[in-house]
Amino acid sequence: MSDVLYLAYLDGHELPPDAQGPWRELFPLQPGLVFVDSEQHRSAVYHALKDHLPIDTPLLVAELSEVPKFKGMAPGALAWTRARYG
Repeated sequence: MSDVLYLAYLDGHELPPDAQGPWRELFPLQPGLVFVDSEQHRSAVYHALKDHLPIDTPLLVAELSEVPKFKGMAPGALAWTRARYG
């Protein structure tokens, strides 16, 4: 499987910068919202993120097929995303 970019909603929770999982990199957009660069399928990413969060935390993981439209996110977010879609 090639690299996939996911958007994950973590209900306001932040992951530690050194959080280990089936991803190459995490890019926090806002507290509780993160881009995930991974070679793994959505289920593997979902379960790894779930393991880093308190029990019963709402969680959403969605695969992105293109650079999304957004504003007001963390500095460098657009460049980081565009670099993954070459």
